Amino acid sequence: MLRAVQKRCASTAPLIRPIQRVLVANRGEIAIRVQNTARKMGIETVAVFSDADRNSLFVKKADKAFHIGPPLASESYLNMDKIINTAIRSGAQAIHPGYGFLSENAGFADRCAQAGLVFIGPPAQAIRDMGAKNVSKQIMEDAKVPVVKGFHGEDQSDANLKKKSQEIGYPVMLKAVYGGGGKGMRIAWNEAEFDEKLASARNEAKKSFGNDEMLVEKFVEKPRHVEVQVFGDHHGNYVHLWERDCSVQRRHQKIIEEAPAPNMAHETRLKLGESAVRAAAAVGYVGAGTVEFIMDPRGEFYFMEMNTRLQVEHPVSEAITGTDLVEWQLRVAQGEKLPLKQSEIPLNGHAFECRVYAEDTRKGAFMPTAGRLNYVDFPEDARIDTGVVSGDEVSIHYDPMIAKVVVWGKDRNVAAAKLESALARTRISGLPTNIDFVRRVLAHPEFAAGNVYTDFIPDHHEELFAESETPAEIYVESAIAHALSALKKSDAGVFQNLSFFRINVAPKYVYKIDGKDVAVRFDSENRLTVSYDGNSYETLLNDIEAIGDNEFKFTLEANGRRWSAVVKDLPETLMVNGVGQNEYATPAVYEAFDSLAGGAASHSAVAPMPGIIEKILVKPGDQVTTGQALVVMTAMKMEYIIRAPEDSTIEHIKCQAGKNVPKNAVLVQFA
Repeated sequence: MLRAVQKRCASTAPLIRPIQRVLVANRGEIAIRVQNTARKMGIETVAVFSDADRNSLFVKKADKAFHIGPPLASESYLNMDKIINTAIRSGAQAIHPGYGFLSENAGFADRCAQAGLVFIGPPAQAIRDMGAKNVSKQIMEDAKVPVVKGFHGEDQSDANLKKKSQEIGYPVMLKAVYGGGGKGMRIAWNEAEFDEKLASARNEAKKSFGNDEMLVEKFVEKPRHVEVQVFGDHHGNYVHLWERDCSVQRRHQKIIEEAPAPNMAHETRLKLGESAVRAAAAVGYVGAGTVEFIMDPRGEFYFMEMNTRLQVEHPVSEAITGTDLVEWQLRVAQGEKLPLKQSEIPLNGHAFECRVYAEDTRKGAFMPTAGRLNYVDFPEDARIDTGVVSGDEVSIHYDPMIAKVVVWGKDRNVAAAKLESALARTRISGLPTNIDFVRRVLAHPEFAAGNVYTDFIPDHHEELFAESETPAEIYVESAIAHALSALKKSDAGVFQNLSFFRINVAPKYVYKIDGKDVAVRFDSENRLTVSYDGNSYETLLNDIEAIGDNEFKFTLEANGRRWSAVVKDLPETLMVNGVGQNEYATPAVYEAFDSLAGGAASHSAVAPMPGIIEKILVKPGDQVTTGQALVVMTAMKMEYIIRAPEDSTIEHIKCQAGKNVPKNAVLVQFA
């Protein structure tokens, strides 16, 4: 069977040619990632952009840039004709698809070859074979790669899928055959919820991939998500670059990735890599790919799927192997052999990647947000892959990822400490992010011990989302930051014009910090007293220094502790980074919300974010119960079900299918 598959994959001769100019058919941080390596290799880059990305950083960094349409992806980044015509017009010899969009579209790979363009990715047949989960599972079984029990047959009727689920045994995972990235996936824990979960998975799959075929698998409880980076060339060579653990997820999407996987026996690691190489060889793979496995608590692993592209989390594999995988892609696409043999690929130290998202993580909602990033600043001692700068927009039309923060250490503990430090020094204003939440995960003892699995977040929900008392140091540093921000900053120091300090007078100022009245009294130029709730903290202030436009830092001693804080004074907010990461005077671009359905108190269900109404499931006069699905909407490429916050009767429907709605728009009015 292996030879038959390889023969089928080789039936169309690959297009190989030198590359002097490459068009990157993507946007944001991955476009810049490809541009950086291409520039290092002396290859010119071409960017394509939608209306929403006209002023984006990746457009400015490209050697050439071409407009390809409106923000809607189907009319721009998914428009094959526009992208291929632009590549030809620009004089590019190749197209790099990045990840997402057209990166795993076999038809696009074929179209590139027909146009005389090198598709920097695997052969089209390999994309088809591995993109169709039912086909890929059969190929893996034939290649002696372990697979999970399930159904991936032709009878796609709802009734048959339910019957197969009963035979497999609940819980089952419903997965889009042509899916990826967590989309078109739902867990049906029992027969009672099967119909709703199947309908939701089908709808999301249809919207994301244009196909709603599903497969059913036995859901492995408490699994780990472990994946192996593989690479192949046109000369029949295959290697793996060790594994990554991507188990810490929300909504089936990864938040923290690390390499290598923690708490894994070396024998298991070797078997995992060998299985992944067999998987790549079975489909005649060329280029960068990732073979994903689920691993049970006993260490047994099973093939899940193969992503036939470069992964978002590829930097952690680069960090532990000392490689540049985009350079490998570009060299292999030009017909070169793999730069290293398997025995030459090192496994050195440990690496983490955190995906920084624009989202509200309170109470576990993980709701994506969109709007202006007033200010962004990242530490210089970590690898930062980002496509944004201060003033850029996080668009409703695309993924809400702001950046990837990547660190390396000699072992897992050192790397985790470096990630915590980097996140503590990451400053983002204008939109909420998941940074504080990720820092809570890093601090959790089970994560520190390497005991990670895909349900880590829900299983530790109580600890991860527990409301803790604000430390006194945060009130102290924030109140002092408010006071100092009123001073004129200069190169000579922020105390040059100390307008509120006068001899024989101890001025006192009161600021509202997290709902508390916090008083700051200047007893002298460097001695202060900060008080709130009947507590007073004598504070010594040192080393005040202006470090940039409307930015300064200071060192203070209070409550038996010495630390430093950095303050950024923005037009609408004050950012304080010290013991805590806080921003005061919430910008108008973002308003908090309490729950998915929204206005229980106002007897209505509201949109928790801007989005598009996909389906309305109720009508006026209907009696609904708490938790019942009311409206289906999409935002940030994901589907969300708006549910009833209480038992009630529907009075009015305030939205229309297919229409855009702003955040907090009333969707359903209750009687």
